[in-house]
Amino acid sequence: MREVLSKSLTPRGFINYEFAAEHYATFLRTVSAAIADGRIRYREDITDGLENAPATFIGMLEGCNFGKALVRVAR
Repeated sequence: MREVLSKSLTPRGFINYEFAAEHYATFLRTVSAAIADGRIRYREDITDGLENAPATFIGMLEGCNFGKALVRVAR
């Protein structure tokens, strides 16, 4: 706060979706290309079968998964 006061700055909050419409198309192009050429990698924890969804959800809440937790209900 000392810097804010000594420089007479005005703090302003923002909500990220205020800017999303303006930058989303560029973001998708950039990130899609980076995923396609391997510069960005991601992990998914996939469980097969809707009957396993409750256990997967509980495991997710306990931190047992890595990356995105998905339940595949059909191939």
